[in-house]
Amino acid sequence: MFKAKRRTVVSVAAVAAVLLAGALVVTFTQGSSAASGVSYIDGNTDQIVYAVGHRALAPDFTATSLTGAPIRLASYRGEIVVLNFWGSWCDPCRSEGPTLAVLAEQFRSQGVSFLGDDVGDTPANALAYTRSVGITYPSVNDPSYTVLQEFGQVAPVSDTPTTVVIDRTGRIAGLVIGAVSYSGMVTMLRDVAASQ
Repeated sequence: MFKAKRRTVVSVAAVAAVLLAGALVVTFTQGSSAASGVSYIDGNTDQIVYAVGHRALAPDFTATSLTGAPIRLASYRGEIVVLNFWGSWCDPCRSEGPTLAVLAEQFRSQGVSFLGDDVGDTPANALAYTRSVGITYPSVNDPSYTVLQEFGQVAPVSDTPTTVVIDRTGRIAGLVIGAVSYSGMVTMLRDVAASQ
């Protein structure tokens, strides 16, 4: 009788462990965690969307553009902002550049502004690259990674390329770690626009 009870307890524990593992797999493959306010586009953990109420305030910054004009992030309040951290020396950044150029043109009329943060680079190299791929939106010159480090204090921003989507209230609504994809960015921008 004692062995039968022990077998039942072991069987129940094994079933519970299998169910827990299955729940974890579903959570990770579905790409969401309601408790944390985080979801993932197509289950890709490098394409993060934050729910309203779980969005960190984006650090405000004032910096100089590649052409010498001052740019202040707060001046974009009321718009959705796509802030791309990049460098002309970064191969994945170079490969995503044409996609960002197309997205910027496509979403301009929908109240979405694109802005670059060119890190560890010279304005001459950066401008030559943006002209070669048709990027017309501005980038700030961030040779010492100052803006990138400020964002790294509130979101998982630590390297290039990384793209942050800031909602109309100035909060970080989404993040792409690594090179963006066209379909992933379209989905993210539509999700962020619909959430406000």
